[in-house]
Amino acid sequence: MKKEINPEETTRASAFKLWMKAPNPMVTFFKTVDVTNLVKLSKKKHLKFNMLLDYCIGKAAVSIRQFYILPIEDKLFEYDSLAINTIVKNKNGEVSSCDLHFSADLNSFNQEYLKYTSEVSKTCIDRDLSDENMVIGTSAIIDTEIDGAVGMNSGIFNNPFMIWGRYRKHLFRYFLPISFQFHHTQMDGAHAGKFLCRLQNEIESLK
Repeated sequence: MKKEINPEETTRASAFKLWMKAPNPMVTFFKTVDVTNLVKLSKKKHLKFNMLLDYCIGKAAVSIRQFYILPIEDKLFEYDSLAINTIVKNKNGEVSSCDLHFSADLNSFNQEYLKYTSEVSKTCIDRDLSDENMVIGTSAIIDTEIDGAVGMNSGIFNNPFMIWGRYRKHLFRYFLPISFQFHHTQMDGAHAGKFLCRLQNEIESLK
């Protein structure tokens, strides 16, 4: 569920004034994360790597309050729940968009991931939960290794967005360069840095 809020009554009042009318209010961070634990869990438990990473993204974001607000057009909205978006290759060889409710229970999140990504792939119909949830976008470019990517600034889709390619093996560990784009009205660099640090912690602590 979302509701419009008065920016002046939030901690983002100054950022709202500074960045809502800026030509390019989007900021992109690049970070290489150690995903060794996810690779091992994926192989041992027969779980999809991207599902595990999406889960860790949700776990890292859920306790950071800035993720629950989002600028849309010239207004600020507050949400009470999060969703993770994933891009799905559909039966026509194109891509479709699939939003997934975030659940802190890994089994529940995995079941929803498998159910709805399969459904979207077959029907080619996007699953959109943005009216109810603050959606964190993700896109996995698994056909190649990439060092990072900068998303578009459309002025329409202001949601935080993460992009990655294939993970890389170095000696006995696996590493994944990721990019994290966010609207400066929603959060500052310190909040984004905290999120990326928590993401690494969640990846390492997942059992």
